[in-house]
Amino acid sequence: MKKVLSLVLALTMVFAFTLTFTGCGGSDDEGNSDSGMKAGFICLHDENSTYDKNFIDAANAACEELGVEAIVKTNIPEGQECYDAAAELVDAGCGIIFADSFGHEDYMIQAAKEFPDVQFCHSTGTKAHTEGLDNYHNAFASIYQGRYLAGVAAGLKLNEMIDKGDITADQAKMGYVGAYTYAEVVSGYTSFFLGARSVCPSATMEVTFTGSWYDETLEKEGANKLINDGCVLLSQHADSMGAPTACENAGVPDVSYNGSTVEACPETFIVSSRIDWVPYYEYCINAVQNGEAIDTDWTGDLETGSVVLTDINENVAAEGTADKIAEVEAGLKDGSIQVFDCSTFTVDGKAVTEYMADVDTDPDYKGDTNVIEDGAFMESKFRSAPYFDLQIDGIELLDTAF
Repeated sequence: MKKVLSLVLALTMVFAFTLTFTGCGGSDDEGNSDSGMKAGFICLHDENSTYDKNFIDAANAACEELGVEAIVKTNIPEGQECYDAAAELVDAGCGIIFADSFGHEDYMIQAAKEFPDVQFCHSTGTKAHTEGLDNYHNAFASIYQGRYLAGVAAGLKLNEMIDKGDITADQAKMGYVGAYTYAEVVSGYTSFFLGARSVCPSATMEVTFTGSWYDETLEKEGANKLINDGCVLLSQHADSMGAPTACENAGVPDVSYNGSTVEACPETFIVSSRIDWVPYYEYCINAVQNGEAIDTDWTGDLETGSVVLTDINENVAAEGTADKIAEVEAGLKDGSIQVFDCSTFTVDGKAVTEYMADVDTDPDYKGDTNVIEDGAFMESKFRSAPYFDLQIDGIELLDTAF
């Protein structure tokens, strides 16, 4: 079996580049980690993708803190290559393996069944709570909270532009570059929009999709299309510098994702939200070291330090942005503010009082769980990965082919 895998992996490596960080943190001169443990990480792209860089940085930080050796494999497609990469990491001695992209899930499950003595943790996946495997786990964070906060910053910027006479209230149209029409993306752009509208009631938004998580050319084209259509502020759920660069070139304020773009875009960057994966990685690695069970479906939030904002670019952000964000963050933490408060939006002009979401994923994506409680859509309560897929009023989708 290992000889066959070796041949397959040798061929796979022609197309996939592997970064291996040995002895990450607390290692001796021979590259051995303090604990003797190895953790494997499978990434869809490499550090050129802001999304994957966020995972890679967290992997290195967590392993350095815990004295664990990290093996990071990059540019692993959402196909059989993921299983092959997982099998190679098992052969390399990894006791726990993480993957970072939605399409990796079925191949991580395949590996978990093949190697029951190794723990497999998959970010953004949906099937762990129905698979029933002791060594397969899903994780996500309530990033909709961070996007809502970033939306507040965007709304304040719109208000400033209105007050200065740069635009009128009815011109407060934002643009959003999305990858796919998946619930994860819908949840993200809706929470961003609701955050903006909470302080700028006249705000509207257009969304365009690229059909790819990472395509700098398409993302730049999408951003330019939105700018040319009259969008005066942009955000994104796509992983390259395409949209922020387009904004900088056009002088359009931008809220980026997964990290600050202030160095490349100093004249337009406002703030960015991201998931900090360090708390989850440390939790899982510690659990393996201590022989403890890992949650089947783990959700981080503001309280766990898993949802964070970058520093605000005070040169671009509206005055008072930091104070307002702090105020809203406190409300999110104590529950007095609900991101998807059903009183703040309508669908086809009607209030939402009940909604059967697709929580237990099946081939037909059939709704199975009523997720409205106490007047709010309870995102991430019944499963860590997002399932908000309502198309609310005030947001126009320019294309839905993806």
